[in-house]
Amino acid sequence: MTFEIILQAIVSGLLVGLIYALIAAGLSLIFGLMEIVNFAHGEHLMLSMFSSFWLWSLFGLDPVVSLPITVLLMALSGVLTHYLLIRYILKAKMLIQICATFGLSIFLRSLAQFFWTPDFRNVDKPLLEGRIEIGEIFIGQPQVFAGLVCLFAFAGLYLFVTRTETGLALQATAQDREAAEILGIPSNRMFALGWAIGLGCVGVAGAMMSNYFFIFTDVGVNFALFAFVAVALGGFGSVIGCLYAGIIIGLVEALGGLLIDPSFKLLYVFAIYLLVVIYRPQGLFGRY
Repeated sequence: MTFEIILQAIVSGLLVGLIYALIAAGLSLIFGLMEIVNFAHGEHLMLSMFSSFWLWSLFGLDPVVSLPITVLLMALSGVLTHYLLIRYILKAKMLIQICATFGLSIFLRSLAQFFWTPDFRNVDKPLLEGRIEIGEIFIGQPQVFAGLVCLFAFAGLYLFVTRTETGLALQATAQDREAAEILGIPSNRMFALGWAIGLGCVGVAGAMMSNYFFIFTDVGVNFALFAFVAVALGGFGSVIGCLYAGIIIGLVEALGGLLIDPSFKLLYVFAIYLLVVIYRPQGLFGRY
């Protein structure tokens, strides 16, 4: 096995890891703010990919061009999800919250299958196609662009949360909801904003993935599973932890499949996850 092949796997792992990280960041933001796990996260990713597909199919808009529209639609979906469902279960028991978001995932997937059937679809001849050649390393242009867009989106999310007044209000609400309300921060609006941003991140990832990935009603299942692993690995509520965890998962998946056995590449990811859960249950960047 040559060095170029290993380097090819590393680059591929980094690019897909950035997508995992952005998906996980949206999930982590919602949990850190409200302590509610969104089990419909994968279905929201599926909706974002279908949004890009239908904007291309009906109006001829390439996923790159329609990216702002997709993000806006997913942000609106987040606001509606909060006001129509989540705000009614905020003070409910955890089991009720789990059943509510899990039921939402089943509802969204079933609705998508009813309207769009389980058929596989793809965007034909997107603006981004072909590959980039660097020596003996070949990288798909859609994958490179998707990774870079996800990285910039992640950087924007981090700066927004840590450097803006609204972001600091989000952090204050996450740390102590009652104290934040005493200071005049409307927690209900912060929760809606958190859902809008969380699903907006999913919208970015889904729009970029629709350039090169098949679009079908179950597409979000595996990506949501990796997102849950990344959140637990990086630490619940830690946005920056999701970045490192997503990259780790992408590298382990790519290198494990190359150097050992591709049939068990998922096993390597979950093995690392179990080790972290056993020896550091708060995650790599979480707190007790």
